[in-house]
Amino acid sequence: MPVDRDDSIITPAEMSAIDRDAALSGIDSFRLMTSAGTAVSAAALRLYPQALRFVVLCGPGNNGGDGYIAAAALHASGAQVAVHALGDPAHLKGDAARACAGWGHAGEPLAKYRPRPGDIVIDALFGAGLSRAVPDEVAAVMRAVGSEQLPVIAVDLPSGVDGRTGQVLGESFHASHTVTFMARKPGHLLLPGRTLCGSLEVFDIGIPQRILAAHTSGLSENGPHLWAGQAHALDPSAHKFKRGHLAVFSGGPLATGAARLSAAAGLKAGAGLVTLASASAALDANAAHLTAVMLKEIGDAGALARWLADKRIGAFVLGPGFGDLETARQYALLLNDRALVLDADGITAFKDDPSLLFEAYAQGETHLVMTPHDGEFARLFPDIDADPTLSKVDRAIAAAKRSHAVIVYKGADTVIASPDGRAAINTNAPPWLATAGSGDTLAGIIGAHLAQGMPAFEAAAAGVWRHGRAGAKAGEGLTAEDLAAAIEPLPA
Repeated sequence: MPVDRDDSIITPAEMSAIDRDAALSGIDSFRLMTSAGTAVSAAALRLYPQALRFVVLCGPGNNGGDGYIAAAALHASGAQVAVHALGDPAHLKGDAARACAGWGHAGEPLAKYRPRPGDIVIDALFGAGLSRAVPDEVAAVMRAVGSEQLPVIAVDLPSGVDGRTGQVLGESFHASHTVTFMARKPGHLLLPGRTLCGSLEVFDIGIPQRILAAHTSGLSENGPHLWAGQAHALDPSAHKFKRGHLAVFSGGPLATGAARLSAAAGLKAGAGLVTLASASAALDANAAHLTAVMLKEIGDAGALARWLADKRIGAFVLGPGFGDLETARQYALLLNDRALVLDADGITAFKDDPSLLFEAYAQGETHLVMTPHDGEFARLFPDIDADPTLSKVDRAIAAAKRSHAVIVYKGADTVIASPDGRAAINTNAPPWLATAGSGDTLAGIIGAHLAQGMPAFEAAAAGVWRHGRAGAKAGEGLTAEDLAAAIEPLPA
């Protein structure tokens, strides 16, 4: 499988395997370390040419080795450099020991570092492989550097951030810039790690693509590369049904707005026809607000079963503002052979027995997309949610495999996961998307993609991405009503 380092994300475990195979293939591992350390020094000089002093904090492993290489390169450039080491440098092994010997100057213990104005800190303590809380002496230095608001350049990942989960392990640096190697790690994109990296630079240290490809699991940043070829240009002879018919189920008479938001978004996202399915009690409320969206009375499971004879309806959205959990269960089970976006109350309807839903959608190609936020995710997957060893990506993939559905695990770092193990982390959502009705709009966009025939994973990934773009275009202070108008064409 081709690997594009601009999009691919590699876990720390995968990166360790890549480093190992690179060495086994005959590539000089110390040359790779030299490339990494030199890249760090170049970034430091480029970003802070007027620095009074570069302070390099070196850890007890290969991340520390990168730091020693950087220190030597900075010193050779004429900069003032101080090195502080965690642990006894005499205990270093392999390439890290060689790098320390190449530095060739006396250093000080980490605990003796006292931040002073004009320092630029280079964090080469732990990198992406840390899996336990940082030691107390490291935490004390992190707090001291933070209190002085000194710029920090992180080597690979700010120390204290778990490269697999993005979570902070006790304490961490807040970097102004991070230099990582070959590809990004999950901790660079998942929160809170994303906010702690500052600007991010990915440097190619010379490991061949074939070795990266052998250890890449299919995790990537969400973007148009994931649905390339699925966003078909419109046929000039296409009619509205050929562009896709989306059906959205409305809630009761006092809760119709959420479904209308979904329907409007589906229409703007490209569905040729959108119908709002409404119980009789809500028909008047919906009719008073609808123009381009059609209205259909669907009051019970029998009426839905009869409507399903129309095979031109390409996809359904169930859950936004729906309210009636028993009816939501009946509808979702009736739709088990159709493309469905299950959101909000549609998800909550199965909290007491999720297996009913999972078994109903277990056959054939994946055609169910679920869009839970944290609380809804915990209702359907309580054991997965409670496992502290799992990252957000791990949880989303485990849920997708169990449910036979594409999972859109919502949040500022939304993860889209497929039962086949593919996953993507979305990064383009502005913080002001966290507003009432935003998720209803997202469900409508995904529904439009399904109605147009896109596969479930691609439909969901494209929907999340377009939703983020619309939020950025609408700008801070948006309401959910603004989002549909801001939906841009889907890039092919």
